[in-house]
Amino acid sequence: MSKWLIYSKNNCPYCDKAKFELKGEDVEVKNINDDPEFLKELMERNPNARTMPQIYKDDMLVGGYDSLKTLLEVSRGSSDTIDKSL
Repeated sequence: MSKWLIYSKNNCPYCDKAKFELKGEDVEVKNINDDPEFLKELMERNPNARTMPQIYKDDMLVGGYDSLKTLLEVSRGSSDTIDKSL
């Protein structure tokens, strides 16, 4: 099973969506509002991070919620990733 890490903040709907998508997975959530050290840690890992959530899978940066959604759709074989305009 993969290990997930989500850097999150309060009142962030995309953070909530990311946590919901990974329900049942091995997920650690670090809320930057709860501990300022989490923001410092995130900036050391990804100095270009400007939005939340910031999601890591097995210590590799996935990105934000949209990147997570794409990754999960591809890995789960969702038909939502197929170009339906053809």
